[in-house]
Amino acid sequence: MTARAEIEAVTARIRERSRASRELYLEQVMAAAGQAVHRSVLSCGNLAHGFAACGPADKTALSGDRVPNIGIITAYNDMLSAHQPFEPFPALIKDAAREAGGVAQVAGGVPAMCDGVTQGQPGMELSLFSRDVIAMAAAIGLSHNMFDAAVYLGVCDKIVPGLVIGALTFGHLPAVFIPAGPMTSGLPNDEKARVRQLFAEGKVDRAALLEAESKSYHGPGTCTFYGTANSNQMLMEIMGLHTPGSSFVNPNTPLREALTKEAARRALAITALGNEFTPVGRMIDERSIVNGVVGLNATGGSTNHTMHLIAMAAAAGIKLTWDDIAEISEHVPLLARVYPNGLADVNHFHAAGGMGFLIRELLDDGYLHEDVRTIWGEGLRPYAVEAKLAGNGMVTRTPAPRESGSDKVLAPAAKPFQPTGGIRVLSGNLGKSIIKVSAVKPEHRVIEAPALVFHSQEEMQAAFKAGELDRDFIAVIRFQGPKANGMPELHKLTPALGVLQDRGRRIALVTDGRMSGASGKVPAAIHVTPEALDGGMIARVRDGDPMRLDAEAGTLELLISAAELASRDNAEADLSGNQFGMGRELFAGFRQLAGRADQGASVF
Repeated sequence: MTARAEIEAVTARIRERSRASRELYLEQVMAAAGQAVHRSVLSCGNLAHGFAACGPADKTALSGDRVPNIGIITAYNDMLSAHQPFEPFPALIKDAAREAGGVAQVAGGVPAMCDGVTQGQPGMELSLFSRDVIAMAAAIGLSHNMFDAAVYLGVCDKIVPGLVIGALTFGHLPAVFIPAGPMTSGLPNDEKARVRQLFAEGKVDRAALLEAESKSYHGPGTCTFYGTANSNQMLMEIMGLHTPGSSFVNPNTPLREALTKEAARRALAITALGNEFTPVGRMIDERSIVNGVVGLNATGGSTNHTMHLIAMAAAAGIKLTWDDIAEISEHVPLLARVYPNGLADVNHFHAAGGMGFLIRELLDDGYLHEDVRTIWGEGLRPYAVEAKLAGNGMVTRTPAPRESGSDKVLAPAAKPFQPTGGIRVLSGNLGKSIIKVSAVKPEHRVIEAPALVFHSQEEMQAAFKAGELDRDFIAVIRFQGPKANGMPELHKLTPALGVLQDRGRRIALVTDGRMSGASGKVPAAIHVTPEALDGGMIARVRDGDPMRLDAEAGTLELLISAAELASRDNAEADLSGNQFGMGRELFAGFRQLAGRADQGASVF
């Protein structure tokens, strides 16, 4: 079955735009793959170092070229709930590999930082750049040239995009991504948000806030709201990098363990030593990327992926743009309502039919490319399933349910929550920006009000606490882009903005910073590009300037004359406080090299 004409048209445009860069990339991939099993090019000294710490059986196996070896790239640490479950995974993968006649080695670790821990803290200014550090760290692990395939253990925000960039850089190797799953449901996300707003108003104390947060974030696994972490998992499955049905199975369960072992076996099966050689650089193509964008819009996923998908695609020689993402959004219906785009969490989404139901609905209505290659084989249709545990401890799969288990959480394509996707591009005299409309009620999608300008989220918070913001306004938070301070998340603003909106004030946010997949009910034009430090017009906005954010029309305008805007000088900000402390001094080169948000905000 072919995709709809609208989806085919966007794909064709991306393919034509990318022709030269994609051809060069594929030439490089196949040249590397043509070297056959790469241990054959290692000297005896090289090889002896590579297996010196192995047990006798693995050492014997790796002495020749006929036994496949999996390189494990892991983002494990035991501080972060999403990555702590990975601790036993290498042992499971090694056992499964041996049982299947192969070997597995931990090739390297990559950093995994949590925006939830660094939110509003200096460390948040390293967050976006950690994606590119992760890609480089994965490359260092794989550069030993000991491996026939790689498996990637990562879940959250920048970790998965960084791992994908690393995997595509080593595109001659098969790549299997293995998730850890979401934590079980705790305090509902809307109740957590309510307590946060009460705390922002001074109506509850810190002890009450910490109790609510601890009941929400209470165990191993990803946070249960539909932010960047869970958007990552959706993307890996709909792009064919996970095994079918594996994204949202809870950690530390028999099914999760069985899926992990199965993924290791699959990685061995698709090496060049077998009959299903699937190098990831050839597997991921323009159709795979478009399928990811479709999934992002159909689920109301994280706005961070308007940058990450562009950077991921670029690693495969594919040129994706915001306009492509926006055009797909105009044609793809919203089929999921998961907080902040609804009251449910990802466990409710999974129970209602999850990825299998979603993929089947999108395939049947022609929104996805079915004729793609995945780690599971030919075509995306095998992903329209549910994964279950058989009596023998192995994974079995059944067709996804024909009807949603909850039509308040997961809708059929014939009766979507809205006819268009969750992400739009805004254009106007301030440049381009992104808005996530799926969580914003229609009555809040058009805001016209005077601007109030701040150069940090702390400035705005201070104004809120001083009672200066109880009015209609559009908050302009600038000098928050990649070049200025690493483009930190600005979620500390969310409770205050929510309070003001609940009081009936007409408010919006405009920033060259980020708000990500957890951004909620307040209209926010984010990723404004060019950023203030890069000569963007957002640097010319002044307090009191009339502004209009129209998410329906797709515009963001400063309502002054072109002559007046042109005559103004760009504002300046003291950014010296963003250059030192908590490791920020090590990232001066990253800030200088960082590209624009609409180009992936990458240093590559």
